[in-house]
Amino acid sequence: MLGYILRRLLQVIPVFFGATLLIYFLVFAMPGDPVLALFGDKTPNPAVIEQLREQYHLNDPFIVQYWYYITGVLQGDLGNTYSGRSVSSVLAATLPVTGRLAVMAIGIEFVLAILIGTLSALRKGKLFDNVSLVVALVAIAIPIFVLAFLAQYFLAIQLGWFKPTVGADNDWGGLWLPAIVLGFSLYAVSMRLMRSSVLDTLNQDWVRTAYSKGLSRGRVLPVHVLRNSLIPVITNSATNFGVLLVGATVTEGIFNVPGVGNTLFEAIRRGEGPTVVSFVTVFVILYVLVNLLIDLLYGLLDPRIRYA
Repeated sequence: MLGYILRRLLQVIPVFFGATLLIYFLVFAMPGDPVLALFGDKTPNPAVIEQLREQYHLNDPFIVQYWYYITGVLQGDLGNTYSGRSVSSVLAATLPVTGRLAVMAIGIEFVLAILIGTLSALRKGKLFDNVSLVVALVAIAIPIFVLAFLAQYFLAIQLGWFKPTVGADNDWGGLWLPAIVLGFSLYAVSMRLMRSSVLDTLNQDWVRTAYSKGLSRGRVLPVHVLRNSLIPVITNSATNFGVLLVGATVTEGIFNVPGVGNTLFEAIRRGEGPTVVSFVTVFVILYVLVNLLIDLLYGLLDPRIRYA
């Protein structure tokens, strides 16, 4: 197991360099001048523009700019934004907000998928199963921005259950509405995976053997059925969690969440290469580590994987 973990960690190295090089090149190739974008409609002093371009190495060739950036990252310096703020401080301010939102959304998705998916499988072909499949199709079909506006209007404005926007109130309690929107939009695929997995597991030999030994349904379902049916749902949820960590840009924008999505969007719009690449670098590492943890969790859920 230790060797497997080390191999997976070593895989981060080529992914790290490949992702940073590619993203930095894409930002470098974007049209426009990021220094001029700092001043908006104002006309800055040419000397100030030249000073900023020299400060951020914007007059250097692409490979030289990338070299300055990557050497700084390897020394623990993610660089500065063009407004003078360190990227590390920006990440420290925004990543916890997006992290809380992602954890809450995945928690909602996971609970709904397990409960509804399992009940649908146990009631296959009945009213609950048919209704749950229709609701899942609707959840998949509705664009996230439509779902966000509907939740904002009915749950926040009409019913007053939540605040319509987040803003500075971005603790756990203030993120419930965008988390519900994201969780509901994601649960449909996981629910259908859970339903299919439970139906497949119910027909396995070890389940029939457990029943033939006289074990009750309350013992067979959680120990023999649910445990072996969770792997597809965990895989899908882990992928969704990695995507949410990168930032649910549309949802964060609608609910004014001061998280990674909003910050990254603004950095791309201004052409801030160090900010964009540093964010992506951190997300690549987090995504690989999350998937490593999920792979280790497979062994706990399915002994066949652990023995293999």
